[in-house]
Amino acid sequence: MRFERKPERGMLMNRVTVLGAGTWGTALSILLCRNGHEVSLWSKLEREVAALNENREVIPNLPGAKLPQEVRVTGSLEEALSEPDLVVFAVASPYVRETAKLSAPLIRPGQIVVNAGKGIEGSTLETLTHVIMDELPEADVAVMSGPSHAEEVSRGIPTTCVVGASTKETAVFIQDIFMCEFFRVYTNPDISGIELGGSIKNVIALAAGVADGLGFGDNTKAALMTRGIAEITRLGIAMGCRADTFSGLSGIGDLIVTCTSRHSRNRNAGYLIGQGRTPDEAMKEVNQVVEGVYCAKAALALSKKYHVQMPIIEQVNLVLFEGKDPRTAVSDLLLRGRTTENGSMEW
Repeated sequence: MRFERKPERGMLMNRVTVLGAGTWGTALSILLCRNGHEVSLWSKLEREVAALNENREVIPNLPGAKLPQEVRVTGSLEEALSEPDLVVFAVASPYVRETAKLSAPLIRPGQIVVNAGKGIEGSTLETLTHVIMDELPEADVAVMSGPSHAEEVSRGIPTTCVVGASTKETAVFIQDIFMCEFFRVYTNPDISGIELGGSIKNVIALAAGVADGLGFGDNTKAALMTRGIAEITRLGIAMGCRADTFSGLSGIGDLIVTCTSRHSRNRNAGYLIGQGRTPDEAMKEVNQVVEGVYCAKAALALSKKYHVQMPIIEQVNLVLFEGKDPRTAVSDLLLRGRTTENGSMEW
């Protein structure tokens, strides 16, 4: 299937730099190039740069995808950040602050930056967009998130995301750059809510994968997903986010795809843990960054900071870091004290 960008009225070509040449950064570069933009893709890893420049038709973890020759792949940050119209952060959560620090001397005031990663920094409990804001205080930093597996975006499979920004003007600018006939982008002013949903759903996906690995059924997964979004929403409201955000693409939308898809590295890692692997063994076997493992401790710390009950998050942490048997964790969730489904409702 071929995907040719049809010029739209008022659409301009922009210079876009994507930082991070993993599966997500590469998939976004393919999309942006198809949209007619001038794209630079940067990686700090020399072997990654060499591999992409040598063979653009066989990309690890992106079967069937091809990186267009027009995409400039570079290991030079100075070259990549030479006056772009938009900078896209597609860096795994443990490396976002380091990458932002390296970029800081090259980022001009007012530069529009969009974070496309998902996660919470463990040491500060900040979401990735706020980490970037810390290091790039003069940049205009936004976020893009939603149910968007790189494997599908890279092949032009219909996908939707949401952009959050401090101004509508910035959100619409990013929306216009990414939107095309197979990639629809919505806007939402709730930056923190978008990020929180996109981050903590990875922890719930680990739990859903564990349930699959234990041989449980659809009922169990539906319960974990439904109660999982309830936990995320409670925390988000306590942190000042809008409840509506969690019923949208970065909340329930992203949760559904991450808990159910064969592409989900978090669900797959959880499945292996349910099958008896240790968390370390599961991450090695998945052979990709499993963001839910990095996010689990931070999510638990946030729940304690804001005095929000998050029993699924608690049990995931016990399984990951204290060796609790996954089957016992599920049993303990089911045997907790009686409660109502929604504490705000009255009889």
